[in-house]
Amino acid sequence: MNGFWAQIVAVVIAFTITAILGKWLIPFLHKLKYGQTILDVGPSWHKKKQGTPTMGGIMFIIGIFVAVVICVPCYYALSIEPGDSLSNYQPILTKVLGGLAMAVCYGVVGFFDDYIKVVKKRNLGLTARQKLVLQFLVAAAYLAAVYFGGGDSYTWIPFVGYIDLGIWYYPIAAILIVGIVNAVNLTDGIDGLDASITFFVGIFFMIIAGYVSVLGVGISGAALAGACLGFLIWNMNPAKVFMGDTGSLFLGGMVCALAFALDMPILLIPLGIVYLMEMFSVMLQVTYFKISHGKRLFKMSPIHHHFEMCGWGERKICTVFSAITIVGGLIALLLVFFG
Repeated sequence: MNGFWAQIVAVVIAFTITAILGKWLIPFLHKLKYGQTILDVGPSWHKKKQGTPTMGGIMFIIGIFVAVVICVPCYYALSIEPGDSLSNYQPILTKVLGGLAMAVCYGVVGFFDDYIKVVKKRNLGLTARQKLVLQFLVAAAYLAAVYFGGGDSYTWIPFVGYIDLGIWYYPIAAILIVGIVNAVNLTDGIDGLDASITFFVGIFFMIIAGYVSVLGVGISGAALAGACLGFLIWNMNPAKVFMGDTGSLFLGGMVCALAFALDMPILLIPLGIVYLMEMFSVMLQVTYFKISHGKRLFKMSPIHHHFEMCGWGERKICTVFSAITIVGGLIALLLVFFG
């Protein structure tokens, strides 16, 4: 199977499954009364979203899972040259499929968090400590799978090349994975934002993977982009369903999986610039609030809520933040092409 066509098939499968599942899942979630609880600390106008079904991330989790599990093994199986063996592709298959498994595990953590909020009526879900422990366990399991699957501790640095971080690779990687996963989670605060940003991240990872000839990663990036597009049919403002922590933690896992499968986690800085803006806006807000004895740096955090308070509509925020992601993606491309 040609790599280009494998990516097209992955986009179509992920998009179609995600889009179609919405027709069934949204009424089902309504029936179960799995509606989002809007906290009082959020913008007051978000109260009208009370009861909108959550856990909609299940739609694109299924879409991406099916697309990747079908297209990636088929691509490598049909690309084997005479005298070659599928075992030669074990390291990259471990990274791609292991990365998918990591993302699914993060989705499961998010599902438990959503379930506690929605069904058990505990607004805060899992405690911060519980989330962090589970998230680090998932990251550790992924890194262990990559190590025993033939992976190494090399990482790519622009204008330097590949460097071996040795034993330090694993704690640094675990901290980075958990950080990005939570940053993606924080980005999911208004209709369509997380899916829009992650759509472009998937597209750029697909392009970069094609340039460095790691098409298994490109297929996963294509599936991610296609599924996000399918989800936006239901999630653009006014949203008919929210992805919940089920979806946002899964997306964070997928973004990390793509970066680490390419041995280019440093690209998470330009490609994930919006995720990082969201995370650091919260950190700065909390820090400034403490040292200034109650003053706020932003009108509200994460940063998308600040712009809401400034009068920006949700679609405008999605458009501007997507444009910022495109700029970050172009910077990432330039770093790969010339670095």
